[in-house]
Order: sequence, then C-alpha cells, then structure tokens
Amino acid sequence: MSQPLAPLVNPALLLDNQLCFALYSTSLAMTKLYQPLLKALGLTYPQYLVMLVLWESDGISVSELGERLFLDSGTLTPLLKRLQYAGLLQRQRSAADERRVQIVLSPAGQALRDRAKLVPQCVLKAVDCPLPELTDLTRQMQQLRAKLLV
Repeated sequence: MSQPLAPLVNPALLLDNQLCFALYSTSLAMTKLYQPLLKALGLTYPQYLVMLVLWESDGISVSELGERLFLDSGTLTPLLKRLQYAGLLQRQRSAADERRVQIVLSPAGQALRDRAKLVPQCVLKAVDCPLPELTDLTRQMQQLRAKLLV
C-alpha cells in the first residue's frame, strides 16, 4: 500500500499557480466554445484559423500560411487538402516559382466569410468581457508568445 504524499508547501508547484495550465485549460475552453459555432460553418477550429488568414490574405503561399499560423507543412497540408476537397480553396503552383504553392479561395470560400462574421460576435457575448479588456488580453498573449519564440 502506497503512502499518501505529504502536502506540497511550495506554491510554485501548485497546479493552479501554473501559467502553462491556465493557458492550456483556457485554450481547451475556448476551442469548446468555438466548436458549435464552427460546426454550423462546416469547419474545425484549425480550418477556421486557415480561413481567417486566407480571408485576410488570399493567394499567399503555403509557407507564408504556415508561418502565420505557427504550423509546419506536415500539419498544414492535410488541413489544406480537406478544405480543397470541401470546395473552399485551391492550391496552385506559382507561375513565378514552380516550387511555391499558393492558396486561393474559391467563390464558396469567399462566400463563407459572410457567414463567419457572426462568430466573433458570439464569442464576445459568451465571454462577457468588455472589448477593450479582451483587446488588451489578446495583445498581452501576443507579447508573451513573442517572448517565448525568441
């Protein structure tokens, strides 16, 4: 029979004091919030992120898309194939450089943008937080990410 562990006295080792756990569990909760909203659009959360970038910068290369989303080509390629199969985008070889593959939205992918406009509004309502506070939190998270990637 094992003996119970002595209570931790070091607050640095308490789960609720871990930044990584706060970020991880918040990410899970946020993804869960998005799931029904994106299901109505026929998208998974990673596919939604791809579409957000393409709605911002249609015609970018696969490598640029990967850099923007912090994803490698092994993760990105299956996502793009599924979105192409769904008729939302096309992958095309660049005329200027055959080694580059560009991602171009199809008319259906462009039209999906209008339906997706409701997603941020629904999320804002669900988190019940003033927009300036969320904007500041987003900026802080981006700054933290930048520090971690150095």
